Amino acid sequence: MINQQTSRKIIFYLISFVLIINLFFGYRVYSSAKNDIPEEDGYSYIYRLMSVINTVRKNYVDADKVSYKNIVKGALKGILRELDPFCSYMEPQTVKNMVEENEGKEFGGVGMIVSYKDGTLVVIAPLDDSPAFKAGIKPGDIILEIDGKQTSNMNLDECVKMLKGEPGTKVELEILREDMEQSFSLTLVRENIELSTVKAAKIIEDGIAYLRITQFTIPTAAKLDEELLKLKEKGMNAIIIDLRGNPGGLLNSAIEVCSRFIETGKLVVSTVGRNQEYEKKYYALNCKKYLDSGDNNFPMVILVDQNSASASEIFAGCMKDYKRAVLIGTKTFGKGSVQTIIPLPDDDGGAIRLTTAKYFTPNKLQIHEHGIEPDISVPLSRKQMEQIYNQRLAYPGIVKPEGHNTTTDIQLERAIEIIKGIKIYETAQK
Repeated sequence: MINQQTSRKIIFYLISFVLIINLFFGYRVYSSAKNDIPEEDGYSYIYRLMSVINTVRKNYVDADKVSYKNIVKGALKGILRELDPFCSYMEPQTVKNMVEENEGKEFGGVGMIVSYKDGTLVVIAPLDDSPAFKAGIKPGDIILEIDGKQTSNMNLDECVKMLKGEPGTKVELEILREDMEQSFSLTLVRENIELSTVKAAKIIEDGIAYLRITQFTIPTAAKLDEELLKLKEKGMNAIIIDLRGNPGGLLNSAIEVCSRFIETGKLVVSTVGRNQEYEKKYYALNCKKYLDSGDNNFPMVILVDQNSASASEIFAGCMKDYKRAVLIGTKTFGKGSVQTIIPLPDDDGGAIRLTTAKYFTPNKLQIHEHGIEPDISVPLSRKQMEQIYNQRLAYPGIVKPEGHNTTTDIQLERAIEIIKGIKIYETAQK
């Protein structure tokens, strides 16, 4: 009878042999492709990996922690973490939560959008009236720890998973703020977070409308149509769309929103990847139009800042390239890479999130790590940015609210000036 140790060795060598054979045939296929990976001694590296797995399973002190399922999951996390902060292994529940959030459903959490920038977990924006907002968390805050775990040792999905949870439960954060020498601790109580992505639609003066798009989700375009119709009925003849602090969202949502403001069939955005299957062009859809000519024409200004990211950069870049809108504010975040969710076989709904391409505007400008430059730069000090962010919830679309600790929103003020100038010019041309 073959003893257990011999049996394990046989299994190990059989698995190694199968992997090497697969690697050989895979290498034969990919070597004929256009984008070959550089030639490496893949056989020795695969053997090394299998050797480590066998050593871990044989010698690690806690046998219940070294099942093949746990080891492979750990290997997937490590591989993807080494690529970039946006690649990750996604647990089945994480995939489910992502789907629900993109559909605009409620979820339990602290209500803030985070991303990695320069190797640190940065707050892009706390959501309006959320626990994070009420606690005074600000855009640009760096989260060093979540419940005692260093964020530098986790990927983005792991951090987001720790921030979310059942309403009523607590999460402790260690935060570093730009103007502070030392970090500070903050305990938040999770709540149900309701996602409403088109907010504060109103006429602010002389037919000039204002609205905020806070995220790009499945309902955003339909909600935008609804609000624009109401504004038209109230006499809208120009609009300011506020994307400041908008962390982005779905590509399809950005395409739908862009389609409202440019002719059907025009290029909205393109992606360029290593493999041809990820090189795609996305065009404006046939839908209700609000163009720069015709019955539904009106001038448009878009407000952007360093926390406008991802899908909001696609929208802003498209409008800028076609000169459909004037961009005012500061350069955007520069998050323009494509993450593809690839389901894993036999993993009960798990998947990997893999960066497969980068976004380019219609004029072929790369968004990732570059951002979108505004047409008119109106920088803010850190204090001004914080004050304006806080007062946007209570006083949306108001340049200088009355009240304690308010300030002039000089970016909004400049947007109104530009709109008025455009209207005067258009009137003179008639």
